[in-house]
Amino acid sequence: MTSEDKFSRDFVLKDQIRGAAISIMSNIAEGYARQTNREFIQFLYIARGSASETKSQLYVALDLGYISKQEFEKIYETVSEVAKLITGFIKYLQTHNK
Repeated sequence: MTSEDKFSRDFVLKDQIRGAAISIMSNIAEGYARQTNREFIQFLYIARGSASETKSQLYVALDLGYISKQEFEKIYETVSEVAKLITGFIKYLQTHNK
């Protein structure tokens, strides 16, 4: 998505949305490597925050005409589902504390 025409030339937004998306999986991986539920949960909260940041930046991309309403809805729904999964995982880990 960020490689497309106008979007690819907006270096700031392109880098921000890519960074936020990458931050989601990076924080999950880093939290897992900590090997305690407490720290893992902390990093999962950060990952969920990055998902919210990504969704916010999608609105900016839509408002600027970088993506269509259809692209926005598809990607927004995917990121929302990721956030829900992270929330469910947090709840699971909180009930199975190490």
